[in-house]
Amino acid sequence: MLAVGLLAGLSVLSILAYGYLSWDSLGPGETEARRTGMGEEPGAGASSSQPHIVFILADDQGFRDVGYHGSEIRTPTLDKLAAEGVKLENYYVQPMCTPSRSQFITGKYQIHTGLQHSIIRPTQPNCLPLDNVTLPQKLKEVGYSTHMVGKWHLGFYRRECMPTQRGFDTFFGSLLGSGDYYTHFKCDSPGICGYDLYENDNAAWDHDNGIYSTQMYTQKVQQILASHNPRKPIFLYIAYQAVHSPLQAPGKYFEHYRSINNINRRRYAAMLACLDEAINNVTLALKKYGYYQNSIIIYSSDNGGQPMAGGSNWPLRGSKGTYWEGGIRAVGFVHSPLLKNKGSVCKELVHITDWFPTLITLAEGQIDEDIQLDGYDIWETISEGRRSPRVDILHNIDPIYTKAKNGSWAAGYGIWNTAIQSAIRVNHWKLLTGNPGYSDWVPPQAFSNAGPNRWHNERVSWSAGKTVWLFNITADPYERVDLSARYPDVVKQLLRRLSQFNKTAVPVRYPPKDPRSNPKLNGGVWGPWFKEEDKKNKSDKSKGGNKQKNKKKKKGN
Repeated sequence: MLAVGLLAGLSVLSILAYGYLSWDSLGPGETEARRTGMGEEPGAGASSSQPHIVFILADDQGFRDVGYHGSEIRTPTLDKLAAEGVKLENYYVQPMCTPSRSQFITGKYQIHTGLQHSIIRPTQPNCLPLDNVTLPQKLKEVGYSTHMVGKWHLGFYRRECMPTQRGFDTFFGSLLGSGDYYTHFKCDSPGICGYDLYENDNAAWDHDNGIYSTQMYTQKVQQILASHNPRKPIFLYIAYQAVHSPLQAPGKYFEHYRSINNINRRRYAAMLACLDEAINNVTLALKKYGYYQNSIIIYSSDNGGQPMAGGSNWPLRGSKGTYWEGGIRAVGFVHSPLLKNKGSVCKELVHITDWFPTLITLAEGQIDEDIQLDGYDIWETISEGRRSPRVDILHNIDPIYTKAKNGSWAAGYGIWNTAIQSAIRVNHWKLLTGNPGYSDWVPPQAFSNAGPNRWHNERVSWSAGKTVWLFNITADPYERVDLSARYPDVVKQLLRRLSQFNKTAVPVRYPPKDPRSNPKLNGGVWGPWFKEEDKKNKSDKSKGGNKQKNKKKKKGN
């Protein structure tokens, strides 16, 4: 009997941890009763005016890959949260992982942090520059408890670069851009492999139980919410690994998608189904532990989907890693009891840099005058339906990306070298120069076969030597009609704006790989390898070199 009782108890716990439960089953009365039963006073959730902030960042989720955008993949949680909140349908991020994360956490464009090229590689001695104030640091100043769960990908070569040194009270997750969902191992190249799961500043070997990362991260979020006092404000940054490759998911999530012949799309669908369930469980935990009524939940993808890895951006053009709309226009919404216009759609211009000033203002914090932000406070735009203060977005200027062969200053009217990869949005207009990346439209039928099939893709054969494109994104969100030849004056105006932005750019940080980063030299773990002694040795050598130079000078004299 005792064994039966224990099994019954475990089955109930497993349902709470993993399964979908009806949100209506956790009404205010029951939530209150549960808190009281746990020793909390009634009304424990009704605390200060500072809201609890939960920012959920999905990885590589395509624009079409949510139920309310017409996907065949079921996302009931995301659909419900978005329908009851505000859908952001003119919302932009960056085309890759590191750039989006850096802009979210600093409120600055890549050209102002030096991270304008590619991503931070595991072997690079590089990280988000330490002189940049971060969002969690600003929230801590006004009394927030700050916690990060999930993927960091903002560099770790020095201890000072780690999440716990950049404003987070706790960190549980991975430092790299990708890795195995079960073993948490990552190989950057043959023979350069290591473990990548951390709790605060140490490898989390104790948590290496073969649990799928989406579920493991959700469990950690539940633990944080259960142990924190909801009377005190909390900032939770949940950066899920899903749905980034490698394409892995627990078997039960394939149940509804066996009819999808394309194996990558089928695996991707299962991963997204698991992610949707995880967000349901996070929402349930917010209600259960008394946070929900004073919370703001923001959901965002970090970039567009990758069709070769199962993602779909249809009907947008392009994919992850490009400056076409399919790479930078993202799924996003805000869900909160504090919203004034619930159940609405925001079509105003919003960018990922805007969360920094918006959330600090909501938290009753102060933004220092000397911090030159690129983001705007857009809470009234989202909550009340007002006009956005934002009229432009610098998507990026990457001076070291592969130059377009036929680009020139002449093609840029002497204002801009069109060989350089860049993209900018001003009001309705969007301009691209250089090599903007893979430009196909990939419709749903491209996933109908067992393997990747580009025969279904739509392409446009541009005239030879083209390095400038202009689109009216409001009228033509799918970038089908290039207007650069028809409106040269508009092209010139946007090129001048690019040139103005470029004058404020800092040098690119993209150092060569460091052999000392090899996990074999660090106990088999990816982690900080640049020690303080390295700095001292370098300074001692430079001092020694100076002494020798001085001696030579004296002899010469």
